[in-house]
Amino acid sequence: MLRRAIINDIPQIMAIIRETILEMHSYQNYQWDENYPQQSDFEVDIRAGNLFVKEREGNLAAFICVNRVEPEEYSTLQWSSPQEGMVIHRMSVHPNYRRCGLASELMQFAETLAQSLNFSYLKTDTNSKNEKMKSLFQKCGYRFVGEINFMGKEAPFYCYDKIIRA
Repeated sequence: MLRRAIINDIPQIMAIIRETILEMHSYQNYQWDENYPQQSDFEVDIRAGNLFVKEREGNLAAFICVNRVEPEEYSTLQWSSPQEGMVIHRMSVHPNYRRCGLASELMQFAETLAQSLNFSYLKTDTNSKNEKMKSLFQKCGYRFVGEINFMGKEAPFYCYDKIIRA
């Protein structure tokens, strides 16, 4: 079941974060660390109604944040469209539920959500060393836009977008 996250989901979300950080760091991807994302990031997402979770077998298996908040760094890029779009942030799948299509399902959900809110455009980014997310974005039809740098992060981040309705 895919639903809006609630505050009671935070312990399971943070458990997924810890697992994801360990995996990311194993291949020198420091996109997430002890400083980001924090529990407070998810509390803000939940209060705003922007965090969604996918359950499997009674467990929280994955999550995604979709909102209209664009990092300031996005302003330096030539996006496919000048119109306002929605932005995908903070997405992860618990290691026990990977390779089941959940990430693709979350990406499709983001598109459906955007369309239901009359948006026809999505943006996102990931660390340049995050091969799994880069592959997912390409598989889902996202176009590479360019790279940006976030303060405190060594590697650049790659940005992607997709027009979902003409």
